[in-house]
Amino acid sequence: MFRNRFRSVLIIITAMLCVSIVEAQNKNDFTIVVNNEVTGISIDKRDAKVVEIAAKILADDIFKVTGKPIQVTSDVKSTCIIAGTIGNSRLIDQLIAAKKLDVSKIKGQWETYSIQILENPVKGVEKALVIVGSDRRATAYGLLEISRMIGVSPWEWWADVTPDKKENAVVSVDDKVYGSPSVKYRGIFLNDEDWGLQRWAALNFEPETGDIGSKTYAKVFELLLRLRANTVWPAMHSCTKPFYYYPKNKQIADDYAIVVGTSHCEPMLCNINAEWNSETMGEWRYDNNSETIKKLFQTRTKESADFEGIYTMGMRGKHDSPMIVGQDDTDSQVKLLENVITDQRRILEQQTGKKASELPQIFIPYKEVLTCYQNGMQVPEDISLVWTDDNYGYIRQLSNGEEQKRSGGAGIYYHTSYWGRPHDYLWLNSTNPVLMWEEMSKAYEFQSRNLWILNCGDIKPHEYNIQLFLDMAWDMSSFDKSKGVKNHMQNWAAREFGSKQASAVTNLMYEYYRLAFQRRPEFMAWSQVEPVTKQGQTELTQINYGDEVSTRINEYQKLLTTADKINDNIAENRKDAFYELVYYPVMGAANLNFKWLYSYKNQFTAQQGRISAEYFGQKSLEAFQRIQKETNYFNKQLQNGKWNHIMSMAPRQLPVFSKPTVTSSIGGQKAELGLALESCQMEVNNKIINSYADVLPVFNAYTHNSYFVDVFLKGEGEISWKAEPKAGWIHVSQLEGEVSTKSGKPEQRLWVSIDWDKVPAGENKKEAPLGHDYQLIPPGYKVNSAINFISADTTFSIGISVFNPKFAELEHFKGFVEDKGFVSMHAKNFNRKVSGTQAQWQVLEGLGYTGSVVSALPNRSESIEDLQAIVKNSPSLEYDFYTFNFGEAEVLVQAVPTHAVYEGKGVRCAVSIDDAEPVIVDFQTLGRSNQWKENVLKNATIQSVQQIINKAGKHTLKVWMVDAGVMIDQILIDLGGWKKSYAFPQESKL
Repeated sequence: MFRNRFRSVLIIITAMLCVSIVEAQNKNDFTIVVNNEVTGISIDKRDAKVVEIAAKILADDIFKVTGKPIQVTSDVKSTCIIAGTIGNSRLIDQLIAAKKLDVSKIKGQWETYSIQILENPVKGVEKALVIVGSDRRATAYGLLEISRMIGVSPWEWWADVTPDKKENAVVSVDDKVYGSPSVKYRGIFLNDEDWGLQRWAALNFEPETGDIGSKTYAKVFELLLRLRANTVWPAMHSCTKPFYYYPKNKQIADDYAIVVGTSHCEPMLCNINAEWNSETMGEWRYDNNSETIKKLFQTRTKESADFEGIYTMGMRGKHDSPMIVGQDDTDSQVKLLENVITDQRRILEQQTGKKASELPQIFIPYKEVLTCYQNGMQVPEDISLVWTDDNYGYIRQLSNGEEQKRSGGAGIYYHTSYWGRPHDYLWLNSTNPVLMWEEMSKAYEFQSRNLWILNCGDIKPHEYNIQLFLDMAWDMSSFDKSKGVKNHMQNWAAREFGSKQASAVTNLMYEYYRLAFQRRPEFMAWSQVEPVTKQGQTELTQINYGDEVSTRINEYQKLLTTADKINDNIAENRKDAFYELVYYPVMGAANLNFKWLYSYKNQFTAQQGRISAEYFGQKSLEAFQRIQKETNYFNKQLQNGKWNHIMSMAPRQLPVFSKPTVTSSIGGQKAELGLALESCQMEVNNKIINSYADVLPVFNAYTHNSYFVDVFLKGEGEISWKAEPKAGWIHVSQLEGEVSTKSGKPEQRLWVSIDWDKVPAGENKKEAPLGHDYQLIPPGYKVNSAINFISADTTFSIGISVFNPKFAELEHFKGFVEDKGFVSMHAKNFNRKVSGTQAQWQVLEGLGYTGSVVSALPNRSESIEDLQAIVKNSPSLEYDFYTFNFGEAEVLVQAVPTHAVYEGKGVRCAVSIDDAEPVIVDFQTLGRSNQWKENVLKNATIQSVQQIINKAGKHTLKVWMVDAGVMIDQILIDLGGWKKSYAFPQESKL
């Protein structure tokens, strides 16, 4: 009896709990569409135009998802979405007055909104989803937040992310406040539009205007609203008419509540490239033509006074050139710029009727203007200082302690697209997102929070970095660690391509960016601009360290194969989006690399007389043709030609994009067998005495090396070959084969390795070295043998030497070991780290050649320069390593090529081996020096110091912080054995 009653009570309690849970869930859920019932969207006609625009966008999005039309009216329904701005919406103000809507955390804030569900808020409404904004943009952001909740991507139109169809649309709403944003003004700069955006608008999307006009800008502004951005720097090249040339442009911007600003060379909202006519207006020189220039400033200020704008103060020359002054010295430039700003502020006050300090103004210390600022130029403190990167992703300078107190604050102008020296990168988006995060989070830490602008070229294909940049600007709290970027990309990929593909897409793109970080695709010709040069000599080695050219080919081939596999699993309604956002960039980067890498192989193999030179030349040509084919598809077929003219495979027609030239080996020769060994530029040649081209590098028992042997054909025909190792512990990846012009396989790459379980231990006896200067492993403990390569009329004997001691002290050693005269380390793989008094070393994932770097953080930590203080107070990293040699060694440290945050800071660390005194390593470059050019082309800076290794055996390398924020990627201890290569050799880690 008791059990039955207990069971009944338990059932009732359980049922009540279930009902309570369902009710709690229902309270947080709002149904927009269910079966044939639809809600409505209610706005006030008195509210801003952007609220109406956003409401209609939301209604369209709901229709795209459910197929059900939604009405946008000023009326209400029994269930409806009510959206409005405090002070501009009768319903919202009524709810606030009735204390049904709490806006205490919103009112008076910048771009802050909340989304709440209210029961019976007003007569005739049973349930309402209420969106309330502190200002007009906030309300629009809130409406478009609902679009994201029902599964509509901000890139629905710009990247063809077609929403999934649903019968019902229900949103779950948390009680939270959105905003205020981390950065006040957030937006993009449409730049270098000559080969993409302008042609697409003029010839395809907006032919009635024949230019980037109001129709195009409306689409750009819709994207910005969806991304919670608020600012645009319009396109400004001479191929595009100025933004203010078309009167409707500024009205469209205001309708969408977009703030209009201009770039560093466009003062006072004036596009000097197109609006200044030197023939009728005179020279663009303030020292002798200021009155005419001021008239232009006055006209534009009067025209823009009633609209939201940000005025760029100061002057530069036309189109990114220095300003011309009568006296060519820095003091004269400084004085003239100060006069320009004084006059500009006077004009602002005259034309707007407001104090200059009440109007948004920016000063951009870019290129030569930075020099003026650094030489004492005075800028009114209510003007925002907008710092810039060096055009390649590395911020030049940030606000010091005093500058951070300025009432105007500071901002950042950042590039993911650039035209200029040392080389353009206008085609693909190759800026590593983790680098962008690191630089922007550093800027945020140093109080650059007033304006962030991203130079994103033509928008496409920069979609992901635009998303990341603007999401960080909206809310930096989600990006306190480098892992935040990977989480962000994972969420982005899940939204755009489905959760099942998110991890695969993220891993693919991280590898894409790692390879591009090693060298951008547009830099693969080793050419430069200003002046434009032809193809240069690649730094990638084809003979050392496994052949860097072939390694890069294999890495990109793997990347492309992975992209193909993912594409097979993408839903049909997202395939075009995948193509635009992922596949085309991966394909383009891979094939531009293939084109040049195979071209380098073509040239190298032709020098050795290999018939395979023609094969590699053909592979280079096929890569060029693949880019042509895919670009044609992007423009002509994708989305039925929607994007025709948007994608150019050769911006500015630079040599890097040209059709490859092919070198042929001398034809007509009798077929001969050829061999080429790793580490040897010369092919194996029995005719040359002591060529040292017939011995592979020493195999090291502690690094388990493998080396390649290329078996190739000279002349036309076919040759069968076989390999006969003279010892059972020698392993060759292929023991026989055929090289033939008929089969299309004129060469084969074999890999030689050692069976370490079978090879006998080496004896400690003196022996003559083999003659290779890099074989610094001391004579002794060697086991020697050979491989014979045999054809019908030729036998080559290739020497094999194995260094195989059995040192007891290395049996349980955890660290790094010498390999052929060097020790190679990835900075992230330290043995120990010691915290400092202010900073500690942290691993940043997703950056550097190795995929992770280490940096001493926080960035605001004080620099430590005194050597004794460094040892006492700085955080340190320790790397245990073992050498077989001793003597003088060069310690090379590779870092990410950042700049000092401001004067008095540096880009330094310190190193020492064992108990030696630390030696400071300085990575700072000056201006646009040749060293800076090399660094940004390579995304690496390498500096070295000399150290003494006093004996063979165990040692410890220590790395100390001198300046916070230095990002260390790799370390190489060179005892004389490192051969020329683009990257450091493979890590020699036990």
